[in-house]
Amino acid sequence: MIVIKNQSEIDLMIKAGEVTADILKELPSVIRPGMSTKELDKWIEDFILKNDMKPAFKGYGGFPATACISVNEEIIHGIPSKKKILKEGDIVSVDLGTIYKDYYSDAARTYPVGKISDECAKLIKVAEESFFEGLKFCKKGYRLGDVSHAIQSYVEAAGFSVIRDYTGHGVGRDLHEDPPVPNYGKAGHGPKLVPGMTLAIEPMIAAGDWDVDVLSNDWTVVMSDGSMCAHYENSVVITEGEPILLTCKDRAGYQA
Repeated sequence: MIVIKNQSEIDLMIKAGEVTADILKELPSVIRPGMSTKELDKWIEDFILKNDMKPAFKGYGGFPATACISVNEEIIHGIPSKKKILKEGDIVSVDLGTIYKDYYSDAARTYPVGKISDECAKLIKVAEESFFEGLKFCKKGYRLGDVSHAIQSYVEAAGFSVIRDYTGHGVGRDLHEDPPVPNYGKAGHGPKLVPGMTLAIEPMIAAGDWDVDVLSNDWTVVMSDGSMCAHYENSVVITEGEPILLTCKDRAGYQA
């Protein structure tokens, strides 16, 4: 069942989203070659707690850390580790959320570690831009398939693939709510978008094929062919007019 939020609920999600957006905006100045993913996770957790919020992911389904930190061919659910050291040329996806008065935010970005290849830079950019292509259809009267189709079309036109096995989702009082939000699909299909819907839209794309495997830790999802991959996500509110981004402070015109 899709849960439609009232304004007071959206206001709580706005508060949660502000902290998540602040973290994502700060991370380029924090991420550096030589740091461990565990060190990065601690920085994120300290930031959340300092702002009197709770990490959305820690303990969720048994996940052991504050953020999912996935490197290179890892697309999602990477577990931070003292042994995982970021190196020059890596790309690192950071997926995190916060809880404010029982309401969630959820967002992700992929960042360069030092100087990266041109292909990796393009991959990161296409993941981001595909989100904003989908966002053009996050308006009253469109259908969810319009969003999914726009993302898929943009990614595939750039020569990359979209992951099929994992999707975006509704978000609100729970981290994962209905409806699923695939990054592929047919225009004109799926639920109709109405004001008060709150969605976590998250293109996950790869330089190679879209097949994935889950590692023996039962969490980390990697590209089967070992190709580089990127992830971009924001929590979004459907309104009577333009959509509101709850978790983004690096693109003008959409912030809550």
